[in-house]
Amino acid sequence: MSLNDAQAFAFSLATTLMVAIIIFQAGDGSLGVMPANEYDGDTAAIVHEFDPFAP
Repeated sequence: MSLNDAQAFAFSLATTLMVAIIIFQAGDGSLGVMPANEYDGDTAAIVHEFDPFAP
């Protein structure tokens, strides 16, 4: 998944589900997208966070 695809997917999830969504980089270099409250990995691996409630 490219960074552009991950950002589009994360933004769509954040606005649809109305939860904070993060993009993180896995150990093999691939990107993942998941709700922020479910992420328990290394905070240094987080690439970006989409929060639908942020101003």
